[in-house]
Amino acid sequence: MTRYPLLDTISDPAQVRRLDRRQLPQLADELRSFLVESVSKTGGHLSSNLGTVELTIALHYVFDTPHDRLVWDVGHQTYAHKVLTGRRAGMAKLRMHGGVSGFPKRGESNYDTFGVGHSSTSISAALGMALATQIKGEMRKVVAIIGDGAMSAGQAFEALNNGGVADTDMLVILNDNDMSISPPVGALNRYLARLFSGNTFNAARKAGEKILDFSPSLREFAKRAEEHVKGMLTPGTLFEELGFNYIGPIDGHDLESLVPTLLNLKNLKGPRFLHVITKKGQGYKLAEVDPILYHGVSKFHPDVGIASGQSGAKPSYTQIFGDWLCDMAEADPLLVGITPAMREGSGLLRFSERYPRRYFDVGIAEQHAVTFAAGLACEGLRPVVAIYSTFLQRAYDQLVHDVALQNLPVVFALDRGGLVGADGPTHHGAFDISFLTCIPNMVVMTPSDEDECRKMLTTAFRLDGPSAVRYPRGTGPGVAIERQLTGLPLGKGEIRRRGREVALLAFGSMLTPALAAAETLDASVANMRFVKPIDRELIVSLAAEHSLLVSVEENAVIGGAGSEVERVLEEIGRPARLLRLGIPDRFIDHGDQTRLLAEIGLDREGIVRAVREQQEKTPMSPKPAVAAD
Repeated sequence: MTRYPLLDTISDPAQVRRLDRRQLPQLADELRSFLVESVSKTGGHLSSNLGTVELTIALHYVFDTPHDRLVWDVGHQTYAHKVLTGRRAGMAKLRMHGGVSGFPKRGESNYDTFGVGHSSTSISAALGMALATQIKGEMRKVVAIIGDGAMSAGQAFEALNNGGVADTDMLVILNDNDMSISPPVGALNRYLARLFSGNTFNAARKAGEKILDFSPSLREFAKRAEEHVKGMLTPGTLFEELGFNYIGPIDGHDLESLVPTLLNLKNLKGPRFLHVITKKGQGYKLAEVDPILYHGVSKFHPDVGIASGQSGAKPSYTQIFGDWLCDMAEADPLLVGITPAMREGSGLLRFSERYPRRYFDVGIAEQHAVTFAAGLACEGLRPVVAIYSTFLQRAYDQLVHDVALQNLPVVFALDRGGLVGADGPTHHGAFDISFLTCIPNMVVMTPSDEDECRKMLTTAFRLDGPSAVRYPRGTGPGVAIERQLTGLPLGKGEIRRRGREVALLAFGSMLTPALAAAETLDASVANMRFVKPIDRELIVSLAAEHSLLVSVEENAVIGGAGSEVERVLEEIGRPARLLRLGIPDRFIDHGDQTRLLAEIGLDREGIVRAVREQQEKTPMSPKPAVAAD
């Protein structure tokens, strides 16, 4: 007998809409069980998806999808949506090469109306869709579902500010689970979570009732005053003032409340705002107890849960950064650490516990994080902004105008530089070298191993201007780490292997495959270390001794580190030919990190193949052998 008798009958939302409403709780139970079973086998986002099961069912039950548009935000809460929209079988290859994406993806399904991997874009996109529908004279409903801390970002409020006066039909649903990837922060979260739930308010009200008992007229006046004040302070007031018809909050796990409420809202006109309360990890006790641990998971046994990490395993680059941050904070009381809602992901947990007064989680607000850091630096503090490469893109204007233009000493610790694997193109750090190197005053470093990462962070921290250290996801080659806080000579690379004819100029993570390829090619290998300032002397020396220079980087080949090498060669007028290897001019899909690198030629075999193809195109004149050091 099947474990999912009702879910087995569902392959598209039209079949959900044909169910009797009394069957929906059973569908929710089966769907939740399936998600736990499925994600435990593949890894992925779990807690957030368990929290949106009933909401997803209700939305597809009430709205005529895909004709009606559902815009999800953030995208990692859409697994139930994928299952109900014909992708249940594809969940077996969730986030794997050729399999289902972990986020909404327009090319994957017409039910995925807007691609999203970052947060806080749904209201803007939904408003655009709603107005387009109106302009085209079409009849369809548009719903934005925003949650997991995404309301803390400025873009969400920019969209609400516009949407409230746009004179169009749109429903915004706030999936309020009191939880982002890291613990939620900020005044808005406190405002929503603590309103009229505190003992102080209730105690004051009871005391006032006793005092006013002697005068009915005063008691009535106070009651009206309280209602007026409450009307000014309830969550709905904020959204009502922005022009939205506010409804809620309601229980997001109660289908008997969700479905009738959505049916009523479906027929209302104008901008509407539904406040839904859900629990992250709902229905799976282990995830309910620790929703952050079960936010993004690797494979695990559902009955046992997530096992603790193996002792003796190589530290990740994220851990290297977290350890360095604590060590440097102990050495320098001016250091402050900043994260835009990624405390765990960026390795700041221990720092936040040891130095709470010097730790700042600003919420999902990358623009604010960078300008906030600039303000701290103006007053003599030494800010370190821990941020994923792909998230820094959202604060580019602030990086240029507020930090670099003023030449302020802000360190950007860029995690996930390069391809990240399963999270795919929205999370690949493919562009940071390109968009950072063109900015005046910036220093850009690319560590090739764990010890070099620590040394580069120290180097960056001691500079008097802005700098970035970009390191990959996962672990490095496993070298010994010097515990002292020592730096590196600014703008100096090193020769790691001497060979003939070909010189591989490796940046960061590409040193390991370059060294492996060099054994086959009998090539020289330079660990360039710095993209800016680049080691001109080293490039000049290599150009004089080799017929072919090959730059290798885990970054977009357009405008990347290879372009800096090319610029130096043009300036010095050297005849050496240059082959630039990097991420090609296209978005790279999700899949296993190693496989993706192999597919774009950034592994040992790919480097060897590219060099030999270049040699066949234009035979090189022999160069004299260079004596080993």
